[in-house]
Amino acid sequence: MKGTPETPQCGFSRASIQVLGLQGVDPNKFAAFNVLEDPELRQGGFAPPPPPHPPLLRFLDQEGGRLTRRTGIKEYSDWPTIPQLYVDKEFIGGCDIIVSMHQSGELAKLLEEKGVLAKEEAQAEGEKKE
Repeated sequence: MKGTPETPQCGFSRASIQVLGLQGVDPNKFAAFNVLEDPELRQGGFAPPPPPHPPLLRFLDQEGGRLTRRTGIKEYSDWPTIPQLYVDKEFIGGCDIIVSMHQSGELAKLLEEKGVLAKEEAQAEGEKKE
């Protein structure tokens, strides 16, 4: 994204963060990378050994894995815009796709299936205590 979740630096990044918040995404299962502070992430430029996860701008991961970069995010996804949303290693889309999926209900279904919603985790904790 451009900026951080707390201080997005473009309207598209701000809208994407707002949608994820409205969906109830657990902040502990979310990582954001600021392309304005990391030109290699935005454009590419170095090639470390292959990481366990692909280079990601926005990544929701049930395991909370560490992320490293191999290529620029636009090259990796073959998608021209930032921000980009990835869920469980799968590229979902940019802001327009995120907003469209939010409006249609597809995003809620996907996030629920992947188990990245905060309310699900709290619900599961409550069931364990009973």
